[in-house]
Amino acid sequence: MAADVVGYSALMERDEEATYHEFERLKRELIEPSLRHHEGRLIKTTGDGALVEFASPLAAMRCAVEMQDHLASGNSPLRFRIGLNLGDIIVGRDGDLYGDGINIAVRLEGIADPGGILISEKVYSEVEGKLDLGFEDRGKQQLKNISKPVRAYAVRTGAHSALTERISSAPPLPDKPSIAVLPFENMSDDPDQEYFADGIVEDVITALSRFKSLFVIARNSSFTYKGKTVDLKQVGRELGVRYVLEGSVRKAAKRLRITGQLLDASTGGHLWADRFEGDIEDVFELQDRVTSSVIGAIAPKLEQAEIERALRKPTENLDAYDHYLRGMACMYRWTKEGFGEALTLFYKAIELDPNFASAYGMAAWCYFWRMANAWMTDRGQEIAEAKRLASRAGELGKDDAVSLSFGGLTLGYFATDAESGATLIDRALLLNPNLAAAWSASGFLRAIFGDLDVAVEHLARAMRLSPLDPLMFFMHHLTALAHYFAGRYDEALPLAERACREQPHFIGAVRVAAASYALAGRPDEARKCIARARQLDPELRVSNLKDRIGPFRPEAFPKYVEALRKAGLPE
Repeated sequence: MAADVVGYSALMERDEEATYHEFERLKRELIEPSLRHHEGRLIKTTGDGALVEFASPLAAMRCAVEMQDHLASGNSPLRFRIGLNLGDIIVGRDGDLYGDGINIAVRLEGIADPGGILISEKVYSEVEGKLDLGFEDRGKQQLKNISKPVRAYAVRTGAHSALTERISSAPPLPDKPSIAVLPFENMSDDPDQEYFADGIVEDVITALSRFKSLFVIARNSSFTYKGKTVDLKQVGRELGVRYVLEGSVRKAAKRLRITGQLLDASTGGHLWADRFEGDIEDVFELQDRVTSSVIGAIAPKLEQAEIERALRKPTENLDAYDHYLRGMACMYRWTKEGFGEALTLFYKAIELDPNFASAYGMAAWCYFWRMANAWMTDRGQEIAEAKRLASRAGELGKDDAVSLSFGGLTLGYFATDAESGATLIDRALLLNPNLAAAWSASGFLRAIFGDLDVAVEHLARAMRLSPLDPLMFFMHHLTALAHYFAGRYDEALPLAERACREQPHFIGAVRVAAASYALAGRPDEARKCIARARQLDPELRVSNLKDRIGPFRPEAFPKYVEALRKAGLPE
């Protein structure tokens, strides 16, 4: 990859100091993090540009798109031209670099549009169809000092403007069978039965995810495709999986029909398809048959004992189960009203089955989000109730990873008892190593209570299991927080900024960004973040900060307060 700043000399002539500082800022905040993220190796700098080597054309393209989209969506006066080519690099005796591989990349960069990416035919043949991008054939170009014309392709203007986060984080295939279960179509006459179809899929995902020998994408990511016409190959690329399961659910009177088909995402080929019918009372048996059929198609050597454990159901009470599914549907609206309705339904599920561990865990988690979003009306009473529900989830959910992870997170947060909360979450991870929520919960507790490197590792695992998660902003925020506590402000900043872009109304990421800017010696940016934080919470002050953020490492809190005071937070 050859990259260069457009009109750098003219910009320097107009305002040398401002241009220099802006370019240094971009190197620190955009270029260097992007190269690290995509494993690019800087092989040569050229004043206002650079030559970078990547392991693959896909990695180079993702990096180029990430940088150009970041610049296009920001307010920097600088623009890049980028050229990409696939070829050999020759290192001369003088240590300099030679060869047509480099020369073509440099020449392509020179004729690229400002803010654009121009690639050679060799690169095009490697990335076309593998990334959700548009290309414009610019025909054969006669490049300076290159004997043969080179066909060039430009990434179409605007074609990648909304894809930066998705493309840049497209994950590789795991080293085990990997699967995403897409939302099943509701074929019932009653559209209100949508929650039931979603619940069927969620249970299938949960059963599959209990297998240590499988890699299963979390519900939050696979459901981003709900209601959309999808390209299976694209789904496979975006989620980093080999297999995709899709199907439909029809519920009529007391009869239930589930259809499913398993496809190879890389080829679109069918591996298995079947239909399962029975009475509504047979819902759990039908789910088990779907799960077992999928397992038989992609991992036939799993032990029977593991299969039996994975197919255990959280309750046998169909009415309680129905209320639980309705509660989950309300919760996934991610609104204050949705969480309120979800709590009512989870309480009803608990009333119908007092031993329904998952219902306790999800009810506790609703209180967690009420606290995080400042929605509590009686803080003392609600915190006490959250702790009660979380403790009960831990007592009942000995073999239920969902109840253990959400109960553990809530217990650790409200009881400020990191050890008890982490113990429940660790058990959840043993039971279900594919549960993204458990890895995220583990990262959360470890970030706020001090096991920082483990926090970063566990949050990265959660993001891989759910790469399109609606709560990705929260995981980026937590990772930024862990880096901040560790004194790695340069690593905390891009993650906090990314969280702010993904969810502009989430004040936690704004506060972390403000503190990181202040301690990194960038007061102007820190003050802007504080101004934004006080737009979101006009009453925010140093004096009430502890009440706003919940539990915090005692030894880290004074430093955090001082950083925000330095950023301009009033007393």
